[in-house]
Amino acid sequence: MPPKLTITAITLDCPDPMALARFYQQATGLEVADDSTDDFAGLVVRDGLFLGFQRVDDHRPPTWPDQRVPQQLHLDFAVDDLDEAEVMLLKLGATRAAVQPGGERWRVYIDPAGHPFCLTGRLTGG
Repeated sequence: MPPKLTITAITLDCPDPMALARFYQQATGLEVADDSTDDFAGLVVRDGLFLGFQRVDDHRPPTWPDQRVPQQLHLDFAVDDLDEAEVMLLKLGATRAAVQPGGERWRVYIDPAGHPFCLTGRLTGG
């Protein structure tokens, strides 16, 4: 039987780890990790998952949807009210992406360091 891998962290490159950690902290309500520094900051998620932000000199933000600088990964968040979440995120410094391929199913935003991320309404069982 192969070993079971458990994801423990997702880390985004950025020019200012603390600034990006604060953006996502305010957007999600997650706790900033105590050992965060100017070069690496993180948020502690339920079940031990860690969302990290590491300083990269000369960081080039993704140019999504153009692939000159690929996005490489993106985060998805479920929310109860897309409109309410959008207002909050725009106030925190996100921008709504010009391209919205999800129609009414999801919305794409760009965080302050240039990473695309998505919001979707919560699915209800039935």
